[in-house]
This record gives sequence, structure tokens and C-alpha cells, in this order.
Amino acid sequence: MTSFGERLAATVADRGPLCAGIDPHATLLHEWGLADDVAGLERFALTAVEGLAPHVGVVKPQSAFYERFGSRGVAVLERVIAESRAAGALVLLDVKRGDIGSTSQAYAEAYLDPSSPLAVDAVTASPFLGFGSLTPMFDTAAKHGAGVFVLGLTSNKEGPEVQSARVGTGETVAQRIFDGLRRLNADARAAGALGSFGAVIGATIGDAEEDIDFGGPILAPGLGEQGGTPADIRRIFGSLTVLPSSSRGLLRHGPDVAALRDAARRTNDELRG
Repeated sequence: MTSFGERLAATVADRGPLCAGIDPHATLLHEWGLADDVAGLERFALTAVEGLAPHVGVVKPQSAFYERFGSRGVAVLERVIAESRAAGALVLLDVKRGDIGSTSQAYAEAYLDPSSPLAVDAVTASPFLGFGSLTPMFDTAAKHGAGVFVLGLTSNKEGPEVQSARVGTGETVAQRIFDGLRRLNADARAAGALGSFGAVIGATIGDAEEDIDFGGPILAPGLGEQGGTPADIRRIFGSLTVLPSSSRGLLRHGPDVAALRDAARRTNDELRG
């Protein structure tokens, strides 16, 4: 079984680092001339898949924008996952789940077990019930060759009150999270491979004091509409494996499929530098 880290490294080398968010905001549905209902959601999401998934390495649907329509919205999400993977993209589902015990295990089975209709290549997860609370997700991901991206240094203004707080030994909470990821990725790193356990670090965070070289990939939201630039990506992350993520900046080019494709290719070229 090929690990998620190995598959991701190969995909980035082949298709570039851009991670395309497929987030059906009500405002974007309106801009595309679509109704804010399940039919509009389906038209929007599948058009975005058609325009983006064949041309990027990773697509990232935000689960909440599908869940707000109930079971029919989740059914659309299942199609987005299946059709994106059929187009050759890896699917990173942005769910930011985080819980303990059997509930954490249930989340892991919902998103990382191949037998689930919502199974994806990787998920985002919240560690703020304690890094160890995510162990069921890490174990399930390792079992099935999937990945987990843990919130580390996010770009929202509220993040630092938790992430930059210091624990008793002096390091920040974010550093403690990165140290945990370093342990999880140790075997892959020793073998010269990319680990399967990554972090979410905003493209607009500026200069971080933390050591973010933990042997796994970095999801960097904030490219484009939120102010992050390819130059920021290179400055902050250097040679680390990073997936700069853009959603609205790409999706505003819809509903024209060719325009979506061209925006993705152009952004990937800029990121390759």
C-alpha cells in the first residue's frame, strides 16, 4: 500500500502544488447565476470539479457548504469526491473534526475508511481536545494509506489566543502540535519520504517562531482572496512541501469551465515560480 505522503509527493511533482477549494458559498452561487438550493449547489460543485479536478493535484471541498443542505447536499459532496478522484486529483476534505474516543474513531471511519461513501485521501482535524485525542484518526489513516492535516497556525485573527499560548515547558501550543507530527512522520522521514501527517498553516501568518519542518505536508490556506501571494508561500515555507489553497480566487472565474481551467493552470505556474 502506498502511503498518502508518497502519493501526494508524486501528485505535486506531476500536477503542481495548488490545492483548489470547492466551496459553494451562497454568494458564489449568486455570482454564477444559480439559486441557493440543492440544484444550484450540484450545478456549481460539479462544474467546479470539471474545470479544476483534471488540472490540479488536490481538491479541497469544505464539508459545511454541502451539509447545510442536509442529506441531499451530502449526496452532492459524495459525487464531488468520486468525480474528483476519477479525474486524477487527490481529495482533501475540509471538515476540521476533533473529538475523543469512540467518536473520534467514528469520524475516522466516516472519512478515511475506503468502505465509506465519504472516503477521501485526507482530512483536516482539530487537535484542541489534546493532540492524543486524534490518535484514532492517525491510526485509521495509516491503516488505509490516507492523511490527516492538523490545525497548527491558522490565519484567522482569533487563532493566536490558543495556538500561540505557551505550555508549562515554554513552547507554544502550535509547536507542541508540530512536535507531535514530527514523531508521527519519523519513520517516513528516516526513509527519505514525505510523511502522511501534515499541518494547516496559513499563508498570511507572517514569520512564525515555531519550527515547521516536521516531515509532513503543509496546507496553506489564504492564497489569493485572503491576501497570500506566491512570494509569501516561498518566503514562509521555503523548500517544504506545501499545498497553497485557493477557493474564491479560482471559483470567481466560473461558471466557464475553460476559465476555471486556465485560472488553475496560471496559479500553478505562478506557484512553481
